Amino acid sequence: MDDDYPLLGLFWTMLWFFLWIMWLFLLFKIVTDIFRDHELSGWAKAGWLILCLVLPFVGVLVYVIVRGMGMTQRETAHAEETEAAFQDYIRTSAAGSSSASGGGADELARLADLKEKGALTEEEFRKAKARLLA
Repeated sequence: MDDDYPLLGLFWTMLWFFLWIMWLFLLFKIVTDIFRDHELSGWAKAGWLILCLVLPFVGVLVYVIVRGMGMTQRETAHAEETEAAFQDYIRTSAAGSSSASGGGADELARLADLKEKGALTEEEFRKAKARLLA
C-alpha cells in the first residue's frame, strides 16, 4: 500500500490548523480591544487595524507585545462595568417590586384603619380589599 500522507504529515497539518484557529481568536480579541480602548485616537485605531489586517501575524504579535498588559486592564474594567450595571439593574428591579408590594400593604392598612374608624362599612371594606388584592 502506498502511504501518500504519513502520520507526521497529519500531525503537522493539525498543528498548523490549531495555530491558525488560535491566531483567529487572538485577532478577534485584539480588534475588540482596539475598539474598547477610549484612550486611542481614531487614527491610532485605524493604524493598529491596518497593521493587524495587512501584516496579520506580525501585527498581532506586535500588538500583544506593545499593548498586552493594557488588554488585561481594559478587559477587567469592562467586566467590572458590566457587573456593576447588572447589580444596579437587580437593585432597581428589587426596589420597584418591593415598593409596589409595600404600597399595597400600606393601602390595605389604610383601609383597615378607615373601617375601624367607621368610615367604611364591612361590605365596602371587603370590596376594596378584593380590588386591592386582585
